[in-house]
Amino acid sequence: MKETRLGEFEEVILLLVGILGEQAYAFRIAEEFESQTGRAVSIGATHSTLDRLENKGFLKSEMGSSTPERGGRRKRIFTITALGKRVLKESRDFKMALWGQYPAFAGKLNYEM
Repeated sequence: MKETRLGEFEEVILLLVGILGEQAYAFRIAEEFESQTGRAVSIGATHSTLDRLENKGFLKSEMGSSTPERGGRRKRIFTITALGKRVLKESRDFKMALWGQYPAFAGKLNYEM
């Protein structure tokens, strides 16, 4: 049986793939991670996480077209699978339920989806 849990870093990377759409390739994902979080991430950590998420069935990838800017090399573009979307939703719902139980914020969540 495949692992269906997400670590925090995996969850952020998965969300960034969804946000970036057709621009969801490793280098761009790493750049966006740093931009969104203010934390540095190595390209190696990004690649290994993308591979792990793909092995879990949360992502799929395909090779994009070659570009002159990359010396003719092709980019590996990632997209979220239906399973990946379901796991993200379950993670969000679980966290929202916990936040709703936290007395300091109970009943004050304004961004329910």
